[in-house]
Formats: sequence, C-alpha cells, structure tokens
Amino acid sequence: MQDVVLSMHAITKVYSTDEMETHALRGVDLTIYQGDFVSICGPSGCGKSTLLSIMGLLDMPTTGTYHIDDKDVSSLNLSEAAFVRNEKIGFIFQSFNLIDDLTVFENVALPLRYSQQSNNESDIEQQVSHVLAQVDMSHRAQHRPNQLSGGQQQRVAIARALIGNPSLLLVDEPTGNLDSRNGDAVMDMLRLLNQQGTTICMVTHDPRYADMASRKLHLLDGKIISAEHVVDTPATVQSISE
Repeated sequence: MQDVVLSMHAITKVYSTDEMETHALRGVDLTIYQGDFVSICGPSGCGKSTLLSIMGLLDMPTTGTYHIDDKDVSSLNLSEAAFVRNEKIGFIFQSFNLIDDLTVFENVALPLRYSQQSNNESDIEQQVSHVLAQVDMSHRAQHRPNQLSGGQQQRVAIARALIGNPSLLLVDEPTGNLDSRNGDAVMDMLRLLNQQGTTICMVTHDPRYADMASRKLHLLDGKIISAEHVVDTPATVQSISE
C-alpha cells in the first residue's frame, strides 16, 4: 500500500476585508500518495495558486486539517512552517527564482545551507554534484543564471528543489516562461523524475501538460469538481536548447 505524503480535509481559505469576504477555497479534500504525479488545472481565479501556497506552507488555511507525512501542519507558526517547508517540500516556480549574484552551484546548495541538518562542505559538494548531473547541468555549475537560457535556468531550479530530497515537489506553471520546445523538455524531465520515485503536484494552465500527470484535478470556484486518472505513456527526455 502506498504511503500518504499529503492529506487535506475540508480546507477553506477566506480573505476578509471590512467590506467583503472572498472565499478562495471551499472545502477542498485532497490526498497525494508516494510516487504520485498530480496536476491541478482550472481557469484564472479558481484557487490554484491559493491551494499551492497552502500546500507549500506559504499560507495557512482558514479552516480544515492538513498533514504532511502524518504531521499536522494546519496551524504552524512562521518558524515551524519554515522548518517543515525546508525539510519536506521542494518548489519549482514559473519565474525560476534563482539568485543572479550566485553561481548555479551556489543556488542549488542554498537549501542545504539553511537546513537544520549538519552538512559539511564535502557533503554539500557531493549532493549538489549529484542533482546537477540528474538535470544534465554539471557543465554549467560555475555559470550564473543570467548566462543560461530559460530552459537551463528551469533545470537549475529543478535541481535546487530536489537537493533536500523532499517528500513532495510543488511545481507552479513550470513552462510559463518557456517556448514550446523547452517547455516540452522540462515536462519530460519531470515525468522522468516521477518515474524514478519523486512525488509531484503541479499547477498548470496547459491541458497538454496536465495530461502528462498520472492524476488530473479540475478546480473551479475554490472546489475540486473532478478528478481523473490519466493513461500513462513513457516519458521521452529531450535536450533543452543551449
């Protein structure tokens, strides 16, 4: 039986002002198992970004329960959330979010330097070298992000997300800033990582990429209105253009 990585029950999120309340999420139930590749799609304003923020402990639900690896994370304070986030969750963003003043190696190593685990320089070098090899970016280790193509920057962002061996990889519109060739290649890489055991939850507006997941959720007006299993097809890894 597959282990449960993430479990949400009756999650709501309400943003309140003096004049009005906005219900961004309305009773979301969601379970993600070890090895899943889940895509979340839906129109703008349906709650995708809010749900991903709560999943990533960047925000907290108004009501409901949320567990990661059997730990209740529904109402952590900022420091507790930061600790769990760094230990359990990897992020991949549409805008890459790399630091231009750091090399590729230094960008990927950053989560290890903020980790509560003791990592000496030899351990850090070994782990960074391993994940850069996974994404075929070892030859760019000493380059800076502004010396890379968009596709290469996204590969570095994937390596950074993988460096802490997270329980869950959260992916937010990973192809939004890429052309179709680079977007296809990044998606092929995510598929391959999933086939190697990485658990992934991805928000995307592109139905082609949503169908590359093994399970597809449709979000509308803050509710999951449908969930379907997608027929699996072999991943084909393409080369990202230089």
